[in-house]
Amino acid sequence: MASTTPTPQMTTHSPDPLTLEVVELIGEVVARFHEDYESAAADHALTGAQARLLSLLCLEPLPMRRLARQLKCEPSNVTGIVDRLEARGLVERRPDPADRRVKVAAATAEGRQVARSLRESLRFAREPLAGLSEAERVALRDTLRRMLS
Repeated sequence: MASTTPTPQMTTHSPDPLTLEVVELIGEVVARFHEDYESAAADHALTGAQARLLSLLCLEPLPMRRLARQLKCEPSNVTGIVDRLEARGLVERRPDPADRRVKVAAATAEGRQVARSLRESLRFAREPLAGLSEAERVALRDTLRRMLS
C-alpha cells in the first residue's frame, strides 16, 4: 500500500495564527481598495461596474459574452452598462475583426482617458505604497504574483 504525503488541501487542521492574520489583512486591503475604487468611479460619474468594464475595455475590445464572464454577471447586464457608457462616448460597438457577425465593445479615446484618470485618482493604491521602499514594493509585487499563479 502506497502512503501519501498530506497536501495543504488534504489537511483538516485550522490555519496557524500568522496565516489567519495575513488573510484578515488581505481582506481589509481588498475592502479598502473597493471603497476607494467605488469613490473614484463616482467622482467620474460612473458606477463601480461601469468603471470595471471600462478598465477591461482599455486592455482590448471584447465581445459582450466575454465581458459578462470576466465581470461575473449576465450578458443582459453588460449590454445595459455598455449602452450607458456608449451614450457618454466612452465606449463604442464595432464589428469583431475575426468574425464580423459578432460585435465587440471597445473603449474610445475619451474612455481611455477617463479610465486613466480614475486609476490615477486611487488614493488607497498610491498612499500606503509610497511609504514602502522600492525593494519592499518589488517584494510585495513578487509575493502577490506567486499567490495568484
